[in-house]
Amino acid sequence: MQLNSTVPSAPQNEADPADTLRLPKVRERTGLGRSTIYRLMGQGLFPCAVQLAPRAIGWHKADIDAWLASRPKTPH
Repeated sequence: MQLNSTVPSAPQNEADPADTLRLPKVRERTGLGRSTIYRLMGQGLFPCAVQLAPRAIGWHKADIDAWLASRPKTPH
């Protein structure tokens, strides 16, 4: 009998937990309030949250960074 010596890898679509931001960090990075984030999500104008646990969500850091990069720059 021959044993398979390969170790299964994690699915490619699972993000590194360190790359997932919870709401307080998203608010800090974007400068937006909770209500504004959820309103923009509902309008399709903000990255969608991902389910982390039955009662926990987060956002992929790369999605938030891309959203911030796409925002118009305001002169100071």
